[in-house]
Amino acid sequence: MVDMIDVKKKSVRGVVSYAFRTLALQAIGFVATLLLGYYLSPADFGIYFIVTAVIGVFTFLSDIGLAAALVQKKEEPTREDLQTTFTVQQGLAFTIFGATILLTPFWKTYANLDTEALWLLYALGFSFVLASLKTIPSILLERKLEFTKLVFPQIIENVLFYSIAVALAASGFGVRSYTIAVLARSIGGVIAIYFIQSWPIGFAFSKKALHNLLRFGAKFQLNDFLARIKDDLFIVVIARFIPATQMGYLSWAKRWSMFPYQFSVNSIMSVTFPTFSRLQEHPDKLKRAIEKSMYFVTLVIFPVLVGLCVLAYPMIGIIPKYQKWLPALPALYFFCINIAFAALSTPLTNTLNAIGKINQTLKLMLMWTGLTWTLTPLAVMMFGFTGVAVASAVIALSSVATIWMVKKYVRIKTLDQIWRQAFASLAMGAAILLVQNIFHVGLVEVLAEIVLGGLFYLVLLLITGKKKLFFELESIKPFFVKG
Repeated sequence: MVDMIDVKKKSVRGVVSYAFRTLALQAIGFVATLLLGYYLSPADFGIYFIVTAVIGVFTFLSDIGLAAALVQKKEEPTREDLQTTFTVQQGLAFTIFGATILLTPFWKTYANLDTEALWLLYALGFSFVLASLKTIPSILLERKLEFTKLVFPQIIENVLFYSIAVALAASGFGVRSYTIAVLARSIGGVIAIYFIQSWPIGFAFSKKALHNLLRFGAKFQLNDFLARIKDDLFIVVIARFIPATQMGYLSWAKRWSMFPYQFSVNSIMSVTFPTFSRLQEHPDKLKRAIEKSMYFVTLVIFPVLVGLCVLAYPMIGIIPKYQKWLPALPALYFFCINIAFAALSTPLTNTLNAIGKINQTLKLMLMWTGLTWTLTPLAVMMFGFTGVAVASAVIALSSVATIWMVKKYVRIKTLDQIWRQAFASLAMGAAILLVQNIFHVGLVEVLAEIVLGGLFYLVLLLITGKKKLFFELESIKPFFVKG
C-alpha cells in the first residue's frame, strides 16, 4: 500500500535537496568551467568531448536496464534480485573496461586519439567498474525515496572532479587534468555512498530473477542504447570530419547550455522516475505530479536559458582571453533552444517509463535517432560545425509528440503549465537586448541586467499568473514540515 502523504513529502523534499545540491554544484561548476575555459584551449575541450562520447557508446552495456527495473518494480526486491543485478553489472563493467583497452589500435587510427587522450579513455573505462559498486546502494535509497541521502556522494564527486581538474589545468597539465580528476571523482563517490547506505555485498546468479527484471530492463536499456547511438556514437563519427578545435567550440556551447538543464530538470527528474513509479496506480495523483514538475521546471529553466543567450556575448567581451570562444556563440543559441524543449519532453518520457509504457519511449527514441543521423550531416554541410547545434534545435521541435503520447494514458494539461513562463522569459530577453542597444555594456552593466531582468521576469509572472504561482508554492509548502 502506497502512503501518499509520505510519497509527497519525500518527493518534494527530494526535489528541494537536489535543487540545493545542484545550486551548490552549479556554482562550483560555473566557476570551474570559467577557469577551465581560461586555462584550456578549444582543442583540449574538443578532446574531452570526443573521448567522453567514445566511452558513452559503452554506457548502454553498464547495467542492461536492471537498475531501472529494480526501481520501477512494484514489489520489494529480494536479496536474490540485488545480488544477481550486482553480479551481472560487475561482469559488464569489467567487460567494458577490457574492451576499452583492447580497442586501443582502433581509437588511435579512427578517432585520432593521442597518448593523453587514450589515458583519459582508460580512466573513464575504469570508472565503469567503480560506478557498478554504487548501483545497489543507490537503488535502495531511491526505492525508499531517500533522495536527500543521495545528494552527499554527488557533491563529493563533483567537488573532487572540478577542484582537481582546475588545479591541474592551471598548472599546465592539459587533457591530463581530466584524467586524474575522473579517477578521483569515481573513488570518492564509492566511499561516500557506502558510508551512507551499505549493503551485504554478495554474488549470485538467478535466471528467474534476471528474466523477470529484463522484461522491463531490456526495453529500458534499449532506449538508452538508442540514445547513445543518437548522441555519443554520432559525436564519435562526426569528429572524423570536424577538427578538434571546432569540436571544442561545440563542447563549450553544449556545456554552457546544459547548466540550466542540470539545475532545474535534473533536480526534478532525479526524483520523478521513482516517485511516478510509486504513483502509477493512482492516475489523479500522477496527473498532478506531472503537471507540477512541468510547471516548476519551466519556471526556472526558461528565464535562465533566455538570460544566457542575451548575456553570453557581452560576458565574453568583458574578458579578453575569453574572446577565443566567440565562434561558439551561434551553437550556444541553438543548443539553448534544444534544452528548452528537452525541459518539456524529459518529464514526459520519464512518465512513460515509470508507468511501464517503455514501448512508447522506444518509438520516440527511434524517431529522434533517425532524425539526428539524417538531418545533422545536412546541417553540417550547410552551416559547418554550428550545424550540429542547428539540427539539434530543429529536431527538438518534434518533442511535442511526447505530449500526445502521455495524454493517451494521463490527461495532463500542458499549455497551462508553461505559457506564462515562456511569455515572461521572452519579454525579459527583449527588454535586456533593448537596454544593451542603448547603453555601453561592461561588468557592472551586465550584473545590473541580471538583477533587473530577474525582477522584470518576476513582475510579468505575477501579472500573468499570480494565482497560479502562489497556488503551486502553497501546494508544496506543507511537505517541508516533518511529522
